Amino acid sequence: MRLFLLALLAFAVPAFAQDDMSAKAWLEKMSQALREKEYKISLIQLQADNIRPLVYLHGKVNGEEVAFLEHLNGPPKNAVRVGNTVTFIEHDQPAYSINAKRIQGVMPAAFFGDSGNLEAGYQLVLGGRSRIAGRPGQMIRILPNDEYRYGFQVWMDMETFLPLRYDMLNQDKQLLEQLLVIELIELQETAPLLVEAYKQEWPAVMNSSEREDGQNWQFDWLPPGFQVVVRDHHRLIGSHEPVEYIALTDGFSNISVYVARAGDAPMPEELMTRNGLSMAADRVGNLEVVAVGKVPTQTLIRIASGLRLE
Repeated sequence: MRLFLLALLAFAVPAFAQDDMSAKAWLEKMSQALREKEYKISLIQLQADNIRPLVYLHGKVNGEEVAFLEHLNGPPKNAVRVGNTVTFIEHDQPAYSINAKRIQGVMPAAFFGDSGNLEAGYQLVLGGRSRIAGRPGQMIRILPNDEYRYGFQVWMDMETFLPLRYDMLNQDKQLLEQLLVIELIELQETAPLLVEAYKQEWPAVMNSSEREDGQNWQFDWLPPGFQVVVRDHHRLIGSHEPVEYIALTDGFSNISVYVARAGDAPMPEELMTRNGLSMAADRVGNLEVVAVGKVPTQTLIRIASGLRLE
């Protein structure tokens, strides 16, 4: 009985202390924790056609952020971040580095940034509390302001403010993707692996591709809150065909737009997978515009059809 009462108190005390916090304040606390704390997270990424177990380590060495991501299934595939340099290490190709503020593919950029930037596209609403990975968690609902993006919900550990679960939901509230933490450990000192990663000499950052023709593609329309974060011009692996690449994001949803010479075989005008990844294609003269992202198909159709060369 004594152990049972202690367990209840462990759940209730942090809840009482944080009752007055807004949804935005919770997200701000999470962003700060992800950037500043030393921790190890074991998690599972669940999609309609894939289950991916991962381990994510984070800490600071000499005041600089260091992170490590390991894929536990399949061929070895890891990523290391030291400061603003991310290095990818895979079994079938040489390691390479890029400039990036985080390791992509684990958690949304919005988790690490300013939650105020989300308000153009979402409402932030407090949800209920539940126990995840043996820890009490507070849920925040991220509800879309329009039909051009999906909704999300995230649970945060009420002690460390680190994330415990993240869901992506379509307009019918069906689960498209989930990140589920199975073990969260707040470390008392930097993990030795991160210290070694900091000392390691990683490959130099790849030079950004120059825009060969200086073309200036502009969008007639973007959903509120979406911004262009990357523009470059490079050649596709395998075919070596030149392609113009534009990356868009609202913090949670990412959209990639490609512009290339139209091929002999026409692309399907639209496509949607079970995990929410959609594609839409359109023609601009003799060029083909392809938009890909985890947003409703009609969003991509409108973006692709509204791309113009200035």
